[in-house]
Amino acid sequence: MPSLIRPILFAAALAGLAPLPSLAQEQFVPLLVYRTGQFAPLGIPWGDGKQDYLKLVNARDGGVNGVKLAFEECETAYDAAKGVECYERLKTKGSGASAFDTQSTGITFAVTEKATADKIPVITPGYGLSQSADGSVFEWNFPLLGTYWTAADVMLQDIAKKEGGSLKGKKIALVYHDSPYGKEPIPLLQRRAEAEGFQLIPLPVTPPGVEQKSTWLQIRQQRPDYVLFWSAGVMTPAGIREAQATGFPREKIYAIWWAGSDHDVKDLGASAKGYNAVTLHNSAATDKVHADLKKLVYDKGQGSGAPTDIGTLAHTRGMMISMLIVEGIRTAQDKFGKGKVMTPEQVRWGLENLNLTADRLKALGFGEIMRPVQTSCSNHMGNGWARVAQWDGAKWQVKSDWYQPAKQPIDDLVKEFAAKYAKDKNIKPRSCS
Repeated sequence: MPSLIRPILFAAALAGLAPLPSLAQEQFVPLLVYRTGQFAPLGIPWGDGKQDYLKLVNARDGGVNGVKLAFEECETAYDAAKGVECYERLKTKGSGASAFDTQSTGITFAVTEKATADKIPVITPGYGLSQSADGSVFEWNFPLLGTYWTAADVMLQDIAKKEGGSLKGKKIALVYHDSPYGKEPIPLLQRRAEAEGFQLIPLPVTPPGVEQKSTWLQIRQQRPDYVLFWSAGVMTPAGIREAQATGFPREKIYAIWWAGSDHDVKDLGASAKGYNAVTLHNSAATDKVHADLKKLVYDKGQGSGAPTDIGTLAHTRGMMISMLIVEGIRTAQDKFGKGKVMTPEQVRWGLENLNLTADRLKALGFGEIMRPVQTSCSNHMGNGWARVAQWDGAKWQVKSDWYQPAKQPIDDLVKEFAAKYAKDKNIKPRSCS
């Protein structure tokens, strides 16, 4: 296990005040990150964004109704065993971990049963177990904003729109990281292929994904109409280069959101022009939260990364993730006591009762960045809004309106896979009526 990376416990000192007497008077938020390993190019700005938003809430708002936020960062290197070790070490810090953003589908698989037994929320915005949207079975999991099933559905919607409304007779390849992360969209794609008459060509890539020549040679031989690209980290630019080398049009590639960040394409420039990525937020927009962060954190020399990272996709998404946790804490305080430190169980209630309206997002400085989200006992994801952005050779341009995933077959898949999980784990689903 690598040593702790940049352990930071901060509170009133951040605002120039005397430190609080003890961690127990602060709300503790554990941060799992990967600043080393195959996904580090994505993990670094993502982790910085998560830290920076917590710093901003302390500096701008004095915490959550006066309760300061403290955090400790733990390096996982995208390794499930290291992620579990981080979870075990941080789960009882302070008054208890508010929520874990595991930052890894594999780690999510590894800690889901532990978190259920420990009664600690696990949030997985845009990743994790797609079936955990069913809160009747997955009481402690929150795949907020979207899952890999909703992402795949949005990709197919956008492709169908380009193809006159039908995918029948088309060939669609899935080039995926051969891990739980990369395999997650396959059930949805298989179901859609069967229903809509297109051919799915699954092409696994051995991690870390630097070597993809054989994969793209298969693409040249099989001549798919489109490629869905489930990659992250070093695998992403390697794949785009191979697409260029084999002559596959970048505008026919649709990447998952973790393969659609600035660092994935900025060094490729014009050679990546036309490359598409589905995104959870308005990738071309900045908002008041970015201005506040610069003024109140970075201009005071307290930023977690480089000022140039502010507004980049991965950094903004990191801030969004911390914002969701903070708003879960705030919602819990509305019920259990403003100005009090919330227990993990109380934060879980807050996450299950989120209602981030357009007005609330505007007040938080995220109004131009994301769509409203509302959760419930039965729906731990929210509305699943997503859109498509395209790299123009120099910057990302939003190329679609907001999509919502089709209810069918996603709802059927969620119920089917959640029911199987409940049966396998001997879980009695709770009533959400």
